[in-house]
Amino acid sequence: MTKIALVTGGNKGIGFETVRQLAKQNIKVLIGARNETEGKNAEEVLRGESLDVEFIKLDISNSQDIENAKTYIEREYGKLDILINNAAVFLDSAWFGNNVESVPMKTLRDTFDINYFGTVELTQALLPLIKKSDAGRIVNISSVSGSFGAHLDENHWLYQLKPYAYSASKTALNQFTVFLANALKETNIKVNAASPGWVQTSIGSDEAPLTPAQGAETGVALALIDEKGTTGTFSQAGESLPW
Repeated sequence: MTKIALVTGGNKGIGFETVRQLAKQNIKVLIGARNETEGKNAEEVLRGESLDVEFIKLDISNSQDIENAKTYIEREYGKLDILINNAAVFLDSAWFGNNVESVPMKTLRDTFDINYFGTVELTQALLPLIKKSDAGRIVNISSVSGSFGAHLDENHWLYQLKPYAYSASKTALNQFTVFLANALKETNIKVNAASPGWVQTSIGSDEAPLTPAQGAETGVALALIDEKGTTGTFSQAGESLPW
């Protein structure tokens, strides 16, 4: 039976490449995107490559969109095998420096609405469908910027980069990964966090060394792990990262 996957923020960047790489594994991939025009454009491009993809409107900060997506997936497919929580925003003014003393509350709240609260709400809504899969996989696309270890290490390349809203939201996402993996440890569902690295996206800028296709590889690998694979981990390119 064909596997069904959902990738949030699947219309561009790392999400788009994640959709492409999963679909090349003969997986039916749903492209979650809040912008209908961009979502349909992504669908058209990938269908032009003979890939089995489908756009669904999904703004993860909108509870009605989440309910609609759940209802649609349940009605059309009856289950969900893979959930890639990729949708994210970067609303801090800059990567460099430390803005913890001045970051506006609106920036914090708007960042958490997408990077954390929306992701948690969507995952909770879809869990009943993922539990119907023979091998459910949940991958949270995090960031090394969410790592306490990296921010405490003066020798780490990230030490001078402390955008508080984005980093704190990814730390919270990491905590969600740990707790959810623990809650589901007796099931066939595996939950992991992936850092894509520094990638050429709207968040990472054109100066980044990795292409979106390279940035997608860690999340895709975790989505495809077998029953002996890990759960409750945080990694990039196969290497464990400090929480």
